[in-house]
Amino acid sequence: MVRRFKPAVKYRRGSRTHGWGRVGQHRKSGSSGGKGMVGFHKHKWSFVMVHAEETSGWPFYGKHGFKQPKEISIQWRPINVGKLDDLVEELEREGVAVKEGEKYVVDLLKLGYNKLLGGGSVKRALIVYTATASEAAVKKISAAGGEVRIVQGVIHR
Repeated sequence: MVRRFKPAVKYRRGSRTHGWGRVGQHRKSGSSGGKGMVGFHKHKWSFVMVHAEETSGWPFYGKHGFKQPKEISIQWRPINVGKLDDLVEELEREGVAVKEGEKYVVDLLKLGYNKLLGGGSVKRALIVYTATASEAAVKKISAAGGEVRIVQGVIHR
């Protein structure tokens, strides 16, 4: 590929202004229209429109995102129904789960979980106490002959 220009910097070594005219032109923020993001809503607007995503002005303007305060945010500790089904006999031996007839009763809140998810398969009939549960989890447990009981007003953080 043919070079159209000489390497500018090397060519201009020792010239003080490097082709930018009299004293201090092209040096400080005055020649660029202000420091940093100054002027992006005025004289640098064309730059914003060229480089902003989908010409909305983002990421140059407006507040972006939301950081939820820790006091109101919930830290989910989920467990899948498949894993619960595998662990239920061990939980009964430890005294955490109770067997009532053919059904196992498990309180997930005592185990430190606050959400029941529908991953895996359920072979045993379970009665599960939890703060929240997904639709898939409720369907799988009720199909196996058990039920999910939602404990209202309790979300463990």
